[in-house]
Amino acid sequence: MPNLTDIPTVSLAIQQAVAPVFLLTGIGSILGVLTNRLGRAIDRSRRLNEMTAERMRNSHSREEVNLAKRTRWIRRAISLCTLSALCVCLSIASLFVAVQLKFDLSGAVSTLFIAAMLALIAGLLCFLKEIALATRSV
Repeated sequence: MPNLTDIPTVSLAIQQAVAPVFLLTGIGSILGVLTNRLGRAIDRSRRLNEMTAERMRNSHSREEVNLAKRTRWIRRAISLCTLSALCVCLSIASLFVAVQLKFDLSGAVSTLFIAAMLALIAGLLCFLKEIALATRSV
């Protein structure tokens, strides 16, 4: 049977894990937007590839190059945002492991959270670059 003094400790760990869980929700929303944009870019690329050679113009080949660049930037953004979500999950798990095993994993938790923020920032910068490429082609 658990000791009654352990319940407040676990309760505190749950309270501290709430903010990163909200962060996971936001990252999930960003990933939804990114995958939607990736799907649209791939669909447009497929449509351009289905056109016959006589119907294609020089602008289509430029558009294909632009779509390839956009796809690369979106894939980078998705990878970085997924890495960010993974780091957040690992920091939450580390927090609970530390409480349960009574280890001091504060360094690991903070390092994982900092890594999550850096990956999210890099992912958003990649997303910004993709948006710039998309609006340049219009």
